[in-house]
Amino acid sequence: MQAKKRYFILLSAGSCLALLFYFGGLQFRASRSHSRRDERSSRDGLHQPGPDRFWPRFPDALRPFLPWEQSESEDSSVHMSPRQKRDANSSIYKGKKCRMESCFDFTLCKKNGFKVYVYPQQKGEKIAESYQNILAAIEGSRFYTSDPSQACLFVLSLDTLDRDQLSPQYVHNLRSKVQSLHLWNNGRNHLIFNLYSGTWPDYTEDVGFDIGQAMLAKASISTENFRPNFDVSIPLFSKDHPRTGGERGFLKFNTIPPLRKYMLVFKGKRYLTGIGSDTRNALYHVHNGEDVLLLTTCKHGKDWQKHKDSRCDRDNAEYEKYDYREMLHNATFCLVPRGRRLGSFRFLEALQAACVPVMLSNGWELPFSEVINWNQAAVIGDERLLLQIPSTIRSIHQDKILALRQQTQFLWEAYFSSVEKIVLTTLEIIQDRIFKHISRNSLIWNKHPGGLFVLPQYSSYLGDFPYYYANLGSKPPSRFTAVIHAVTPLVSQSQPVLKLLVAAAKSQYCAQIIVLWNCDKPLPAKHRWPATSVPVIVIEGESKVMSSRFLPYDNIVTDAVLSLDEDTVLSTTEVDFAFTVWQSFPERIVGYPARSHFWDNSKERWGYTSKWTNDYSMVLTGAAIYHKYYHYLYTHYLPASLKNMVDQLANCEDILMNFLVSAVTKLPPIKVTQKKQYKETMMGQTSRASRWADPDHFAQRQSCMNTFASWFGYMPLIHSQMRLDPVLFKDQVSILRKKYRDIERL
Repeated sequence: MQAKKRYFILLSAGSCLALLFYFGGLQFRASRSHSRRDERSSRDGLHQPGPDRFWPRFPDALRPFLPWEQSESEDSSVHMSPRQKRDANSSIYKGKKCRMESCFDFTLCKKNGFKVYVYPQQKGEKIAESYQNILAAIEGSRFYTSDPSQACLFVLSLDTLDRDQLSPQYVHNLRSKVQSLHLWNNGRNHLIFNLYSGTWPDYTEDVGFDIGQAMLAKASISTENFRPNFDVSIPLFSKDHPRTGGERGFLKFNTIPPLRKYMLVFKGKRYLTGIGSDTRNALYHVHNGEDVLLLTTCKHGKDWQKHKDSRCDRDNAEYEKYDYREMLHNATFCLVPRGRRLGSFRFLEALQAACVPVMLSNGWELPFSEVINWNQAAVIGDERLLLQIPSTIRSIHQDKILALRQQTQFLWEAYFSSVEKIVLTTLEIIQDRIFKHISRNSLIWNKHPGGLFVLPQYSSYLGDFPYYYANLGSKPPSRFTAVIHAVTPLVSQSQPVLKLLVAAAKSQYCAQIIVLWNCDKPLPAKHRWPATSVPVIVIEGESKVMSSRFLPYDNIVTDAVLSLDEDTVLSTTEVDFAFTVWQSFPERIVGYPARSHFWDNSKERWGYTSKWTNDYSMVLTGAAIYHKYYHYLYTHYLPASLKNMVDQLANCEDILMNFLVSAVTKLPPIKVTQKKQYKETMMGQTSRASRWADPDHFAQRQSCMNTFASWFGYMPLIHSQMRLDPVLFKDQVSILRKKYRDIERL
């Protein structure tokens, strides 16, 4: 019986296979005959598609990508799948293969340099405050040009930040408005800023109009849609984010161990359904109510009660117990899970608070990822491994935690604390792509003072900047160039300027002396200048303005500059000592005359004082040493408006230089002590130096300070009480072994 059953099963299986091959063969032969018939009819011009066709005609192989040719026929989408059709309609997808080499015209930049043009605002077009801040940051930068023929990059005046159709900030009919711009050129060499795209319930990354070949500076962009070396990922920032300046980070003490009250915190919305719901709905599994506080609330939206689940009431009650800022400032790690979109406001909040971000947003292209190494400042997690997060961060060594927190503060202050810094970082990244031969390396972008203050046009060698001697293992320069600013005619051989020239020339560290002749009288004859052992170069200022003393003259061959006013009284020993101190602080201003600032509550403005007090915040450039790179920064980084103000007043250039150096270094200058008889001499009433005794001159300096602080967006000057004395600075106390004994004499 068993054998009969086996034979019956085999016979049945064989019959089925035979039938299958028979009918399949008929179908295959029929399809072949139809195919041959179709080929014959097409050759004869008699193509007659009928209902008896068994196989569809497949489209041809994909044609090569043509980045800026619009020659594709309308029939190309006939055989697309619904998903392909949806992607084809997406503005991002159409230029998905765009790169700088294929969709950017470099010739515009090579001709005029990197200049950015902002379209004039059209009448009746509303612009949100955030986008106004972006445009203002561009127009206030050194990249801006009002002449489109000089531009290398173009930015729309149409507000593209919020492309959520449910938002009141949404700009309608943007497609036709953009296409009507006569410079649009299918988006070529254009940059589009965007914070929000898509809407409920899909939240796609489509900005709602065809961007063509334009670059995107976009928040919450995914790695799938991000076009490397073309787009720029920017952070999501709120409408209250400051336009300039911004608050400093909250890391006040570099304590070890660097642990705070809470190990890991988060407080935010919980989405019950749709995009972004998975991760936040699972956070309660990790929350322990002690050092891990992951608080969510369902209480958002108009009809949240209709959709609430069994956990909502309990979560809401726990959510209300804790203050968010208190948690933020007392946590070591801050969870940054994705929301409806990949990016989150929690990201910038964590950076500022020195709370190490724990990124939990798979597929998010992190802000400025092209230049920032986020592994030095954040923990990159995986949404699928949420339950492993606590054990992972607990295993991080205390030294590493402190390093992470310190890096959050650097990145926050360098690139994220204001809209202006976000915009300038975006533009600098694009500029580096265009001029690759002088682009900044990873060390510059990820180490103080950052890419915004290290201009590659100055040099491509790190050793030419005052910030990297330790990284390169090199010592600061051993020689300096003295630059004496002369504004009064030379009428006597006993004038202070000649004594100063001789004293500086006798310094063992002096390489040369440059006299900048900004006097209205003709240059003195060569024999009027004293003979010295070092070269003396006299440069006649073309414009004879105050800012000319800080021009990056090619004649300055040393990295160190000793800046001197013509009426300064310094001995050779004092010059030597100041330069020796500067070699230990090459990124700062080191010198003798100190001044200070203060906040005047009665006038609600900054005040300026020349009183000799216990602290100071400025060292005037009438007798100071600094790195010559600051001449380049002063000339090329600062806006023309500030330099024009200095030149019109013939005042405040020394204050502006102190503002600049303190803004770059985040450090105060260094004051060195001098002999007791030292004073800033007052020359005759015909001299410009007599203005020091003029009340109007003093009032101008107060006004300058407030104007400078307004442009920087904050007060960069920092108070210090440190004075370096020759008795104690790298010297033995024994009187017989002191290097700078002459300074102590009365």
